[in-house]
Amino acid sequence: MKGRLIANLAGFQLGWLACVLGGSLIGLVTVAILLALHLRFMAYPGEWRWLAGFALLGLGVDGGLALAGGFQFPDDAWRLGPLPVWLWLLWPLFASTLHHGLAWLWPHPRLAMLGGALSAPMSYFGGARLAEVDLAPWLLPAEALVWLLLCLGVSRQLGQPRPPSPARPRG
Repeated sequence: MKGRLIANLAGFQLGWLACVLGGSLIGLVTVAILLALHLRFMAYPGEWRWLAGFALLGLGVDGGLALAGGFQFPDDAWRLGPLPVWLWLLWPLFASTLHHGLAWLWPHPRLAMLGGALSAPMSYFGGARLAEVDLAPWLLPAEALVWLLLCLGVSRQLGQPRPPSPARPRG
């Protein structure tokens, strides 16, 4: 069990680095492989919905912040709407950790909120420096608020104990 959690978090880190350092093409190939492996060997039934939902959420959240002038990307960035593909890919990649590497966090809403409010802006800051992206002065506080609320929502969804599944009749 521990090995799967470590593999999940290591895969996220590998994908993050591939996106931030390698750009959109290397990020796309790496994240596609990582998510395919995740869905094949690690994901729970229906977990693909979380990946797809976070992909759409990322396009909306970071896309909106990009349109508001929060990010200044290099002109050669391969884009999906207002975002470079590599930044958008980080959202479904993060979602791959929700039920695995970060599952321990969701039963603790305050800790989840604090984690989102602190770690997400640090990730954006570090990624921006490595990828030569300029950030508006207001962007990191905005991301802190977004991720605080996002982690609270995930905590409410995933942090509660689930009732046991009803037994299926045999027949």
